[in-house]
Amino acid sequence: MHLYDVLRRPLVTEKNTSLQVQNKYAFQVDSDANKRQIKEAVEKAFNVKVTAVNVMIVSGKSHRAGRRIMLSSSWKKAVVTLKPGDKIQVFEGV
Repeated sequence: MHLYDVLRRPLVTEKNTSLQVQNKYAFQVDSDANKRQIKEAVEKAFNVKVTAVNVMIVSGKSHRAGRRIMLSSSWKKAVVTLKPGDKIQVFEGV
């Protein structure tokens, strides 16, 4: 797997924005990626030093459309902790 296939998108939510104060950043990652691949991808893409990677599976949610109940697919989320002093410019206000 190529390093740039590992990171899908940064997760910009209110909770993840508050984690940036603790030097933690959240990304949606490929479901087959492991912690080592995620660490290498973030270090190469943003030129920072990663100290820890936490990974979790976000389960799909059910949605109704008329009488049908549909299930969205599950995806993998990674919370990456950076070395103190390092920073990622993910998204600066609107």
